[in-house]
Amino acid sequence: MSQSFKRVLAGLVLIITFFAWYVSIFGIGSMNSAKDALKYGLDINGGVYVVMEAQTDLEGEELRSLMEQTRAVIDNRVNQMGVAESSVTIEGSDRIRVEIPGAEDADEAIKAVGKTAQLKFVLADGSLVVDGSHVKDAQIATDGSHYKIELEFDSEGASLFEEGTRTALNKTVTPSIEGMTADQIAIVLDDEIIVHPNVQQVISGGQCEVTGGYTKEEASTTAALIRGGALPVDLVEVQSSVQAASIGADALDKSIIAGAIGIGIIFILMIVFYGLLGLVADIALMLYIAMFIWSMSLFNVVLTLPGIAALILSIGMAVDANVIIFARIKEEICAGKSIRVSVQAGFKNALSTVLDAQITTLIAAVVLYEVGTTSVKGFALTLMIGIIISIFTAVIITQLFISLLAESKKFSKNKYFGVNEDGTPKQFLHKTFSFIRHRKVFYIISAGIIIIGFAVTFVRGMNYGIDFTGGTMIQVDLHEQVAISEVEEAVKEYDLNPSIIYSGEGNEQVVIKTIEALDTDQRAEVVKTLEENFGITDEDVLASEQFGPSVGDELKLNAVKAVAIASVGMLIYIIFRFKSWKYGLSAIAGVVHDVLLVIAFYGIFGFTVNNPFIAAILTLVGYSINDTIVIFDRIRENTGLYRKAGLEANIDNSINSTLNRTIMTSLTTLVVMIPLCIMVSSSIREFIIPLMVGIIVGCYSSIFVCSPLYYDLCKSGEESKYTKQIKRKNKKK
Repeated sequence: MSQSFKRVLAGLVLIITFFAWYVSIFGIGSMNSAKDALKYGLDINGGVYVVMEAQTDLEGEELRSLMEQTRAVIDNRVNQMGVAESSVTIEGSDRIRVEIPGAEDADEAIKAVGKTAQLKFVLADGSLVVDGSHVKDAQIATDGSHYKIELEFDSEGASLFEEGTRTALNKTVTPSIEGMTADQIAIVLDDEIIVHPNVQQVISGGQCEVTGGYTKEEASTTAALIRGGALPVDLVEVQSSVQAASIGADALDKSIIAGAIGIGIIFILMIVFYGLLGLVADIALMLYIAMFIWSMSLFNVVLTLPGIAALILSIGMAVDANVIIFARIKEEICAGKSIRVSVQAGFKNALSTVLDAQITTLIAAVVLYEVGTTSVKGFALTLMIGIIISIFTAVIITQLFISLLAESKKFSKNKYFGVNEDGTPKQFLHKTFSFIRHRKVFYIISAGIIIIGFAVTFVRGMNYGIDFTGGTMIQVDLHEQVAISEVEEAVKEYDLNPSIIYSGEGNEQVVIKTIEALDTDQRAEVVKTLEENFGITDEDVLASEQFGPSVGDELKLNAVKAVAIASVGMLIYIIFRFKSWKYGLSAIAGVVHDVLLVIAFYGIFGFTVNNPFIAAILTLVGYSINDTIVIFDRIRENTGLYRKAGLEANIDNSINSTLNRTIMTSLTTLVVMIPLCIMVSSSIREFIIPLMVGIIVGCYSSIFVCSPLYYDLCKSGEESKYTKQIKRKNKKK
């Protein structure tokens, strides 16, 4: 590729980058700004989701067929309710997840989708005349004072209904239903008799009316249920969430500001530590962010609050790739090579490391997507998109600009590539350490923290959230700070033994948590009581969640399964790439170490363990191994180049030579997360905190645990060979 062509291409990249950013911020013509173009989840836009479990013993193909039929019926119902952009999906093997954006009456929406809606017309002896499957249409009507439902049957239903009315008129049946006479037909909805009118004449034409003292809302909902059809199986609500749009919108705005602050700090840090190379990284990072956002919009990916956390994390990973490349270029220059040759060699040597580090994280993200719940899937999908784009920007875009610098007369100097004129690298850590010699100290530190954490957990117990224990959360805006005791007194009659805490600015909001999973009617009663006591309205109910006790057990099982699958996948990949099981086992041992340390940390400090925590742990499984892969890659390289130096020296040199990069990448990832953790809502913070802890732990284990473990595995192998040789000699004697 000629230099002139590179210049044109680089100029085009710059134009595209700044144009994409301009459009992202301000929009242009028919193109909306990124904020308006993206599709947001319920936690941002507001709405309702409910997860219902089918009550059936069916398995295999029969269960799959039943669930698909159930999904189709519910989908039809939601459409009949006139809800736009709703989503009805099968979750797991026997659950249905329904998402209803912008639902005005959340409780009514939850009730509507889960009702069996089994409409039947029966004679006095209980025999079936016609059922809801023959209902062609159902509409509400009014006689001026009461609302009713007008039904229209299909041709077969009209014939059956006509025959049924004839039987009733002739009084040829023996009544077995209490309160009914032989000349009556009962209209039954969900096994409840609505009305049982006398038949005055044979009704033909396939039309009739259902009256039951309905309000307009009740009649409308019932008509929609009938039009939607009957469910083939009973459903039980196991999880639900109601989110006010105001909370999500506020969290989104704060996330944008926090993200901008974090990214701005990264831009500055890259220039401070890497000079002109850092500026190139910033340009690549700007393109990365623009590509990421518009990829989300193009592929119609739903952005959730956890997805924002994934975006921020992926930015740190994008920086990581650039830092790996820069470090290798600096090493080549320090080895006495020319700038141009160093850039070529640096990219060549860094490529495998970048790919290995990103692919291991990608493996964890894929597992997370396959095993996780819907919200976690969004997090994983966002992370996967970020990984793919980061590889492109680091390997292609960064290389384009740096090669231009290397080929220019003005900038092809050591100082522009982070190297002093005397050929020594510019770095913030100059001292070398003997990591292998002191490895047992770090083993003891890790073991001590883990033991203390699990001991505290054994005595005090883990602080599980309601998504693990089962229970209900209701968040309301009281518009003023009210004493917790007053709220406790207001809900005292329900004997809930709730945990009540303040939330929001000025402590004007309260969050009520119970260990009992309240159904929609019970939640409505609690909300009604709060409204009566504190003068609030339905609009002041900002959020509510309900988790059945079975959900928590499933989350734990899925988490263990995901960690196991991800670990096996990464183990296989590492063994394949490094041609040694010792590298793979050491890396996976480090992953287990990191997970145990984070769990111990949560046990010691009593942080809430919930679904976001599990997602963050699974992300950590992939992310924490990044630093380990980089160091292992260097150990493999040094072992091949400097065989006479010995294993201990090669490992120490490998850790020391990558130490600045390891600390830098962890630092940049933390920097972008800290503003997010401080400024945004607890829902994002629940993802961010374990990730931040995990990043620190992952950095620590890569340096002080994984590489020493690899050393011990290698030495044990050598000792084993020596022992075998001694035994052979003794046998010969």
